[in-house]
Amino acid sequence: MGKRSIKEVKDTDLEKKVEGENVKPKEKKSSKHEHKKQKKTSEKSDKKKKDKKEKKRKEKSEAESTSQEGESNGEEEKTTPKQDSSQSTTNEAARKEYAKEHEINYLDPLSKTPLLPLLDFSELPIHDNLRLGLKNFKDPTPIQAASWPYLFAGRDVVGIAETGSGKTVAFGIPALQYLQNLPKEKPTTRILVVSPTRELAIQTYENIKGLTSDTMFKVAVVYGGAPKNEQVRAARDASVIIGTPGRLLDLINDGAVDCSNVGYLVLDEADRMLDTGFEQDIRNIISQTPDPLKGGARQTVFYSATWPESVRSLAATFLKDPVKITIGSDELSASQNITQIVELLNDSREKERTLINIISKNLASAKQGDKILVFVLYKKEAARVENTLARRFNAVGIHGDMSQGARIQALESFKSNKSPVLVATDVAARGLDIPKVQLVINVTFPLTIEDYIHRIGRTGRANTKGVAHTFFTPEDKSHAGELINVLRQAKQEIPEGLYKYGTAVKPKVNAYGSRITNDAPMKAATKITFD
Repeated sequence: MGKRSIKEVKDTDLEKKVEGENVKPKEKKSSKHEHKKQKKTSEKSDKKKKDKKEKKRKEKSEAESTSQEGESNGEEEKTTPKQDSSQSTTNEAARKEYAKEHEINYLDPLSKTPLLPLLDFSELPIHDNLRLGLKNFKDPTPIQAASWPYLFAGRDVVGIAETGSGKTVAFGIPALQYLQNLPKEKPTTRILVVSPTRELAIQTYENIKGLTSDTMFKVAVVYGGAPKNEQVRAARDASVIIGTPGRLLDLINDGAVDCSNVGYLVLDEADRMLDTGFEQDIRNIISQTPDPLKGGARQTVFYSATWPESVRSLAATFLKDPVKITIGSDELSASQNITQIVELLNDSREKERTLINIISKNLASAKQGDKILVFVLYKKEAARVENTLARRFNAVGIHGDMSQGARIQALESFKSNKSPVLVATDVAARGLDIPKVQLVINVTFPLTIEDYIHRIGRTGRANTKGVAHTFFTPEDKSHAGELINVLRQAKQEIPEGLYKYGTAVKPKVNAYGSRITNDAPMKAATKITFD
């Protein structure tokens, strides 16, 4: 055998390394025919092996692309996770059955085939330290199971679900995983959560803190009625900021909060914020974040209990190809976990005596930690009822005339069961998750049927059972038709005397007198310019 060049030696070594075989050197005296035959056989063998290697390489590349997020042109690469191809037909059938059982409906502008819900926390593509934050949860709730496949894929999502359905964990876990996937950097605001009330902002803050207990992420909460300087210091190096619209906008305008790097934006209880007149503040806040419709890297999540025109319009303006996920109906409905009792009273003066009797009986038979939440309509009424009950029971109250410190103290006393009775106006009716509220009492009927549903939704949360006891007087007769519909839909007993007030329901109209419908499609995204 003659001497080989360095190139020939390297080529031979490379072939050995790649193919994992010992290639025999050619014999000197091989005939021309044998040489051609060997060459042809070798080429076929090489082609087969290369095809096999290329197939393996592609499979590996696909597997990696579903579990990792890269960055391209300064933007996170967001890959839609595929359903596990190895999952059995039975497992897929179970997911479909789950979606059917919980009335999960999808509307995806990019696909007619929905991503099936995740039924177990072990399926989540998250780091172990985030998994520890879920140790106290048994199973995902329907809004969590349905939202997670899309949120982890980086899609914008509009989630419509009843209050108490676990929406904070639904958006919180993907948000924190997004944060963990970012390269190490100087702390800056990456996640922004906007809440309608101070109480809900504080509750969301506490829940997110619980999920980040095993991480180094800094979380801050900002809201009105508290010293601004302390909140400015807290928000300075926070990766996650939760706040109410008014205080957030104040801090943004003061230069204390920079939203230019926000990559994950959440509007929690979006319908409530728009109902209470925060639409322009919300639009101004969102305008300070990267715009995905102009190539900005921002994922946006709206969670709402209803799907009114105002929410549809906001979603069309600021979300990019959002997936709309509805649990149940777009229409607001009461949970069937709540037993609704409507007590007809001929005179409002009967309320006080009836209220004391109901609370006395329930406290006498209550289990350890059970709580009673009493709702009234006005602030002065709340103070009066609280004083009346405090003479007989350990009762506290919250309403708009109280300082923020006093409100927090009252809520903490109620949550810890130091005071098992809380009197509240509708300020506490949305979003608050207070464990073991066994009974809700509506002393004064609310102004709208939506507020009624949000009030009674403080009990029967997270698949537990609860009771809502409502006083109904002749002054409330205009709500009779809507209340009958709510009771009928939730398969509750309807008092015969309620029908005497009529069953007609007035159609809802907007500010221009047009009838409002909830089945209108989402408008196409429109460009909006801020001065």
